[in-house]
Amino acid sequence: MSVSKKSNTARRIIDAAMTVVLLFLMAYQVMGEMAHEWTGISMTILVIVHQILNRKWYGTLFKGKYNPYRILTTVLSILLVLCFAMTAFCGMSMSGYAVPFMYGLAPVSFVRRMHLSMSHWAFVLMGLHLGVHIPAMTAGLKWSDRTRNMLTGLSTLAAGLGLYLFIRGGMPDYLFFRVPFAFLDYDKAAVVVIAENLLMLSTWVLIGTRAAQLCRALGRLGGSKENPLVPVVCIMAAVIIGMLFVLAGLSAGKSTSFGNADWSAPQEMSTTSFCWAIRTGGLPFRCRSLPSWRNMTFPERQLFRSALTAAVCSGRA
Repeated sequence: MSVSKKSNTARRIIDAAMTVVLLFLMAYQVMGEMAHEWTGISMTILVIVHQILNRKWYGTLFKGKYNPYRILTTVLSILLVLCFAMTAFCGMSMSGYAVPFMYGLAPVSFVRRMHLSMSHWAFVLMGLHLGVHIPAMTAGLKWSDRTRNMLTGLSTLAAGLGLYLFIRGGMPDYLFFRVPFAFLDYDKAAVVVIAENLLMLSTWVLIGTRAAQLCRALGRLGGSKENPLVPVVCIMAAVIIGMLFVLAGLSAGKSTSFGNADWSAPQEMSTTSFCWAIRTGGLPFRCRSLPSWRNMTFPERQLFRSALTAAVCSGRA
């Protein structure tokens, strides 16, 4: 095997490992604090190895012409590296197991919010990064029109469902620093958590793939003859599917009384042993006599998230 082939194989192994590790990193509620930290260290090492294997790319940044596809891949790669670096630094700055000697390098209140936001941005950018490289990796594959259409339909459906899960889980709030902690369902089975993370990742993979196809079609790279409207239609279809799921979730919760409740409503709703869990400052905190996160409807989750955030910020919780 030539050096070039060995290098390509190593890159693919590292890329695959990073994807798998990312799915587990985003499953804190089934990993636990210690495993989460060591998994984060593993991801940091993989990212460093990935940069070493692709070190020649940095030397080409200021060479050659930039077409739409190259601009897209370059911007995504730089942003992803920065997000990974910030996520790793913030995580280590509040570590209690893997690198406890780094605890307090920066104010914990700051790094907690930053880690929460940057980790979710890294998740989004990782999906986009994977997606933009799929057209190039699959360019040599000869698929029939039937197979291609089937894969397009399945990937679009999966992306739509992933978008719904992304919104239902409050991920946009994490991205834009709207909440100081993560809302997690500790009652959910591990396989379900990983599957949902995979579906959410597939949303951004599809967007990245279709954006790359659009850029390649506009730039006519590799003699591309693909209709630029096809990627746009696929992305729009995934968004519509996701929003239909969201609307269905909202409609299902209209009959509940929680939507008109105040901060004290959760304690009044249930006297059972259901627990609703959040992560604050890297430590899991369980509240008694609250409805489980799984049993809450979509509007209940949105209202409860906002109420708890407001209470924490005002010093009431």
